[in-house]
Amino acid sequence: MAEKEMATIYIFGKKYSVPAELTIMNAMEYAGYQLKRGCGCRNGFCGACATIYRIKGTNQLQTCLACSKKVENDMYIATLPFFPLVKQVYDINTVKPEQSIMMQLYPEIYSCVGCNACTRACPQSLNTMQYIAYAQRGDFAKAADLSFDCVMCGCCSSRCPAGISHPQVAELARRINGKYLQPQTQHLIDRVAEIDEGKCEAAIQEMMNNSIDKMKELYNNRDIEK
Repeated sequence: MAEKEMATIYIFGKKYSVPAELTIMNAMEYAGYQLKRGCGCRNGFCGACATIYRIKGTNQLQTCLACSKKVENDMYIATLPFFPLVKQVYDINTVKPEQSIMMQLYPEIYSCVGCNACTRACPQSLNTMQYIAYAQRGDFAKAADLSFDCVMCGCCSSRCPAGISHPQVAELARRINGKYLQPQTQHLIDRVAEIDEGKCEAAIQEMMNNSIDKMKELYNNRDIEK
């Protein structure tokens, strides 16, 4: 049996030899770390495992999600399970879908220097600088569309010289878009009303009484709206 290719990595400055086929998250566990936070979906895209790394001999600091990025030889790794984004408090039912709301809540977006570091840092390959530009102009629909796949990991903000909390700006744009700009869906409105009236309680209780295997069967054979 051929021996596994190994990679030398440094986790928080400590040297380890791990199989080169592993993701950063798996490599940390291989090295003996017990991951109790910052490991949410484990190989999906929940954004909980934001990570920064540098390859020995290079100056560039890189960002990624530890669940999906494979280790590289001479990789220096530090995780960012939480990045302190600025999250403003507002009532979505009272804000107006106008440019002024961004000026009021997130004025730092107008200090953007156009360096594009946020876009380069995004592990989802989103055009982050562009959706911030749309937010600046009050074009919430376009900002919402471009930021739709944001997982709130904070990698973009960690590299921003202007201190912009890009994910929170994007979240506000998506909320405004959903609340005020997108057309209402009548069948969803009707279903919410039925839930409020208690008409779905019996179906919910029946579902809760199912076994795990039955739930898996229902999920795998569900109708998917196209």
